[in-house]
Amino acid sequence: MALLLCFAVAAQNDSTGLNRKRLNTVIIGGSVAYAGTMAGLYQLWYKDHPQSSFHFINDNDEWMGLDKTGHAFTAYWLGWAGYQTLRWAGVKDKKAVWYGGCTGLIFQTTIEVFDGFSAGWGASPGDMLANVAGTGLFIGQQLAWQEQRILLRFSYHPTVYAQYRPDVLGKTKLENLLKDYNGHTYWLSANIRSFIPESSRFPPWLNIAFGYGAKGMLGGSENKTEYEGQPLPHYRRTSRWFMSLDIELGRIPVRSATLKKILTALGFIKIPMPTIEYNAEDRFKLHILYF
Repeated sequence: MALLLCFAVAAQNDSTGLNRKRLNTVIIGGSVAYAGTMAGLYQLWYKDHPQSSFHFINDNDEWMGLDKTGHAFTAYWLGWAGYQTLRWAGVKDKKAVWYGGCTGLIFQTTIEVFDGFSAGWGASPGDMLANVAGTGLFIGQQLAWQEQRILLRFSYHPTVYAQYRPDVLGKTKLENLLKDYNGHTYWLSANIRSFIPESSRFPPWLNIAFGYGAKGMLGGSENKTEYEGQPLPHYRRTSRWFMSLDIELGRIPVRSATLKKILTALGFIKIPMPTIEYNAEDRFKLHILYF
């Protein structure tokens, strides 16, 4: 995902007509990247695990839905990157929306197929629904408004939980970032200016964001009582809901076109701002800055 986003920085709407050379670069480069990623993923993750006939599983109770939200987030931003690269190649807007916008759906569907043939996992209808939702959020807005007024964004903070289950929540800081869902928050960040009259002087870069997270999770669907013979603390698995202001960096007026593209490509990151949280344990909490 990071590679596609970096490539999309250079690709943002620079072309006014179909450029065959660029299009070939996108097709060949994208195909090589896709094949290489899938082959590498299979070798590292699936090769040494038992295979089975294709089957489905119901994992909707795992990680209190945060893994599903992560699927939607990834599909959304891969769709954004796919759209930008096709527009850079001069593909007409609607075709770029549909073909590029489905990049994440194609990528993640392949992973679901791998899961479906793995005895220890299975293809997840919940994952697929989340993939479609993220793709639909991008494509729907692009067709309706020719812009993204509502962004899917992400924030992360380290938690105390990973130390108790490093096998599940990660042994390193990078693994914690990827695996410790207790520190994940996913946001819908809406640009206020986009929904009010153009004559308004409201700042074009100020958003309102609604987020979802969870805490107290030492496992996917339940918390174990011990790990490697040692007792684990008891934590209540609790959903967390947030409301916050947000800054959409891509809408900040800047003179440099390159800087503008970089700021736009960073749109997947929720900017830390004062935040109101609600959860069943603490009820309402105010965070001066929430990551």
